[in-house]
Amino acid sequence: QQIQEDLNKQLLDNLVSFLSRSHSDFQEKTTEWTCRMKFREIPTAALVLGVNVTDHDLTFRGLSDVLQDNITPYVALLEAKDCPGVKNLMQKLMGQLMNCDIDVDSLEDEDCVQVSQNRIRCSMPSLISWYESVTKKTDSETPSKKRNSSSRHWQSPPVVVIFKDMESFTTKVLQDFIVISSQHIHELPLVLIFGIATSPMIIHRLLPHSVSSLLCIELFQSLSCKEHLSTIIDKLLLTSRFPFKLGEKVLQVLINIFLYHDFSVQNFIKGFQLCIVEHFYSQPLSVLCCHVVDIKKRVYSLSHDQCENIRRLPSFRRYVEKQESGKQIELLTNDSFLKEEAEKLLEDLHVYHENYVSILRCLHVFTSSLPKYPLGKQIRELHCACLENRVWETEEYESSLQLARMLNKTDLVTMLQQCVEILMSSSGKEFDKTVGKLKEFLTQFQNLEAEASQERDVSVSSQKELQKKTDLYHLQKTLLELKESRRSKKLTKFEMLRFEVVDYIDSLVRRYLVPADDRTLHEILYFNAATVLRGHLNAAPRTALHTALNNPHWYLKNQALKCDGGGISNKAPDICIVYKLHLECGRLINLVDWLEAFSTVVMAAEEPNADAASSDQVDDIIHARFIRAVSELELLGFIKPSKQKTDHVARLTWGGC
Repeated sequence: QQIQEDLNKQLLDNLVSFLSRSHSDFQEKTTEWTCRMKFREIPTAALVLGVNVTDHDLTFRGLSDVLQDNITPYVALLEAKDCPGVKNLMQKLMGQLMNCDIDVDSLEDEDCVQVSQNRIRCSMPSLISWYESVTKKTDSETPSKKRNSSSRHWQSPPVVVIFKDMESFTTKVLQDFIVISSQHIHELPLVLIFGIATSPMIIHRLLPHSVSSLLCIELFQSLSCKEHLSTIIDKLLLTSRFPFKLGEKVLQVLINIFLYHDFSVQNFIKGFQLCIVEHFYSQPLSVLCCHVVDIKKRVYSLSHDQCENIRRLPSFRRYVEKQESGKQIELLTNDSFLKEEAEKLLEDLHVYHENYVSILRCLHVFTSSLPKYPLGKQIRELHCACLENRVWETEEYESSLQLARMLNKTDLVTMLQQCVEILMSSSGKEFDKTVGKLKEFLTQFQNLEAEASQERDVSVSSQKELQKKTDLYHLQKTLLELKESRRSKKLTKFEMLRFEVVDYIDSLVRRYLVPADDRTLHEILYFNAATVLRGHLNAAPRTALHTALNNPHWYLKNQALKCDGGGISNKAPDICIVYKLHLECGRLINLVDWLEAFSTVVMAAEEPNADAASSDQVDDIIHARFIRAVSELELLGFIKPSKQKTDHVARLTWGGC
């Protein structure tokens, strides 16, 4: 939430500045406001937020809070679903401004709102008279109260109306409201804010020129949702502050849902929270997913069963196999020795994270400056590539190195300076030598500039000497030497230094950007259950419905419903029995046969009753239960009535799930 507030700060500051200017024009009755009033123009902010509609609520809440804290207490947020007509819009507007609840359903035939004991007509003159009475009341307050209120709000604060989803409003509602408001703009300092998900052109598509000309529009653009996501990943995942980490496949699932479904950062955060809950719920060793300072305390409080869980981890088993036989026996039999080793391994894992993030940022400095972005422009793409496998073994990395070996000196020096800043700000303790080496490269580049200027002077003097030589033999000899030197094409000092810099960065990558899966005990900190996450987030309603109807024990956990061999239990709900029977039928299902089969299953465990009257009554109950179950099946879309035969229904679903 703090990150999102920081990202929206610039946008909100610009909007506050716009509203302050609009209000000051009204307050001082300047020439600009007089001209605007003459033309009946309403100050309007077109706020383009992007297609990630689910993130808009947080932005509008933040905007409303900022306006109420700094500009005006009179802010109304309107949604299209609540405003099918102008009357409903005015009811919502006045209800929010006057801090009273409006029940739109109860006021369908009325256009009044209940304020205290009075009923106020929902119209623009009523709103104006209310505004004048409220502002006069503020002006008549004691000087101390007035001073306190003026410190937060203006003396005659504007009335801000926010249309959260402008595209969803009907054209007639917007037109009528704007036309009515423009006729009273000289009495009411009204400011409109349009929340736009698509393009600013939607204003001109929804409103004819005669109406849009009544608006004085200023455009505001929010931060791109992709940049927003990159910042979230940078601050939440690529940091050593939080011990919990996402595995490559899990992170890829969340990013794919973001890119191909909704562009919603809020939904990405919810998915991230779901990963945390799932990890701490399903991983018995998640108690060790903690900060470095707490590792020792938690490791030494482990029980014998938890120690056995550590020994079962695949990464720990690989680690044990690499040790000598004596240490292997201690690790597998001695819990105290295991705890000491686990403490060291977990501390090493935290150190690995700190170093990984720093070197990843350094590598991103190089790859993001390349012309073709072989490893991606965003740091999240590079992070996924490093988590997936050894990045230095990929073709994209090789092509990135080739492009880096062709960078000019200015770019190289800039990148090295950025890398020095990243490593110096890092909490890792292993980068002192690395920083020293990078500074040494920078010094060598500076020395190259001095040497290059001297070489230019020497070349100029040699050319002058060449011009002075009139002897044909000496002239031919000198030209042949120049030709031979060009043919041999030796590397210059700059090219050799550039190769050395790139090779050094490559050595850092190979040392520190090892995939997390290669680290011992990574299962404790990393959540890798991508299939579980996909099952939660990527809904498969038909599969879930089939499972519930075909095997109700899966959800209800009732042992009486458990049946083996594909049988049908008479204890199952009626709809489950009907559903399993319909799976055995063809395209058309005879209702009479279906009823008999249903009755046979239901009556299977009941004793035959000799009383004919009670038997008929039971048949009627079974018949009613069957009709209800078939109706529910039709409602779910599994069958439909058939026009071919009146006593048959048509089956609509086929194949397994």
